[in-house]
Amino acid sequence: MTPEEYCQQKTARSGSSFYYSFLFLPEERRRAITALYAFCREVDDVVDECVDVGVARTKLAWWREEIGRLFDGTPQHPVSRALTPAIADFGLAQEYFLEIIDGMQMDLDYDAYPSFTELSLYCYRVAGVVGLLAARIFGYQDPATERYANDLGLAFQLTNILRDVREDVARGRVYLPLDELQRFSVTADDLRKPATDDALRELFAFQAARARDYYRRAFEHLPDGDRHAQRSGLIMAEIYQRLLDEIERDGYRVLEHRIRLTPLRKLWLAWRTARREERLRRRQPTPAV
Repeated sequence: MTPEEYCQQKTARSGSSFYYSFLFLPEERRRAITALYAFCREVDDVVDECVDVGVARTKLAWWREEIGRLFDGTPQHPVSRALTPAIADFGLAQEYFLEIIDGMQMDLDYDAYPSFTELSLYCYRVAGVVGLLAARIFGYQDPATERYANDLGLAFQLTNILRDVREDVARGRVYLPLDELQRFSVTADDLRKPATDDALRELFAFQAARARDYYRRAFEHLPDGDRHAQRSGLIMAEIYQRLLDEIERDGYRVLEHRIRLTPLRKLWLAWRTARREERLRRRQPTPAV
């Protein structure tokens, strides 16, 4: 199996919404973003699948060394080898990969976050930085696109946190800020019960509103000139926002069952958004020479 095939299988097996947005990219960019996503899955799996925290720390330390080898030109892992051409082709920064590992390290150091201030650092590391790397792979000209990419990454992570409350609590982690639980008269024990009362519903609605605000901010930062290049991010945003809609329609019952979109609906949303962005591109005036 080639490194590229390994990354492709890793991405496809995850069932992530991101996979559908990659389908509309040129081959070179698709290979690069698939390798980036496979890297994120690898280090995330270290935290989620290692029962022994000591083993997880050792594996993350290995990945820190592997990133050093990647940028020295001597990678060992299939994902790192697949990332090698992307590093040169798209100017991906080493510190961003280390920042992602720092975010995974936070999962080993924290089982809860006192306030959104601390949580936002975690979200930046595990999602905002990924957004910045993805934006480089997709391509952009205007530096304002970096603010779009960071905010969009945070919006995705906040959506994931709301969707995954039940699974995260089962792993012993609470990503909803503790001061906000207190504000809505919710305890950590309440998050372990498969029931949704009014206090929980209000807490979850507050989290959804914050995520929507980050989507709004991201879209405001995206320059028109970079919109077509960043269409994969817009496809992801469409899918994730529809997931938020489903959570809201279901009465925020994320503790009772997992709310998800079907693969067919994700594919349809991806196709529809790609078509919409292509129509918008064709309507843009040609820049004067």
